[in-house]
Amino acid sequence: MIRWLLPLFLLALPALAEESIVSGLSQNRVSITADFDGSEILIYGAVKREAPVPKGSPLQVIITVEGPSTPVIVRRKDRVVGIWVNNAEVRVDSAPSFYAVATTGPLSDILSDTDNLRHRITIERAIRAVGITGEADQADAFVQAMLRVRSNEDRYRVLEGAVQLTDDTLFRTDVVLPSNLTEGEYTVRLFLLRDGRVVATQERAIRVRKEGLERFIFTMAHEQPLLYGLLSLVLAGIAGWAASAAFRLIR
Repeated sequence: MIRWLLPLFLLALPALAEESIVSGLSQNRVSITADFDGSEILIYGAVKREAPVPKGSPLQVIITVEGPSTPVIVRRKDRVVGIWVNNAEVRVDSAPSFYAVATTGPLSDILSDTDNLRHRITIERAIRAVGITGEADQADAFVQAMLRVRSNEDRYRVLEGAVQLTDDTLFRTDVVLPSNLTEGEYTVRLFLLRDGRVVATQERAIRVRKEGLERFIFTMAHEQPLLYGLLSLVLAGIAGWAASAAFRLIR
């Protein structure tokens, strides 16, 4: 019996590891300085195969770039007695500070709901908001509002068709990181798909860190808040005196 099953098992092995990813980044470290206005990351790679290109549906590629995640409180303002006040709020357990999805085609055509749920590929799946329905009426509207605000701030992006794929083997895309980056580690995930199913994945990392004057001010504010506050008062006083002196000279 085992002698008959062994050939079938060996035939199934190539299908399990038929395609894999070899990738690279134009840079894996981004420094936030006083004049930082964003950065562009080139993500490129190739499909490694131990056999000819499989026949059937074409290969698709999805690349995501995800910034550090934090809890977010989303508030809704209502007009009460002619005054706008915070009337309800929802706490989102975890939401990426930045999230970009670049693809070779429309997400609805190349990605199944099952694999999207399993790998948390789309922006909606990357956000974790468990149990928010009991916190406010129409809780889903709070999450949609957060998505809309962060999309308008260029922190959430869906770049369908932005991944260039050549001969079902070579691929590349450019992802622009905005100037309002959160410091921390950014995760780059690469997915190969066929028939809506993920057949291979890989992860890489980009380190984002404040440098120079930005780093000095950030460190002082967190580690020496008293000194930071006093220095801020002194600088504000000097700026006020300089503005007053300049105004007197103009008069």
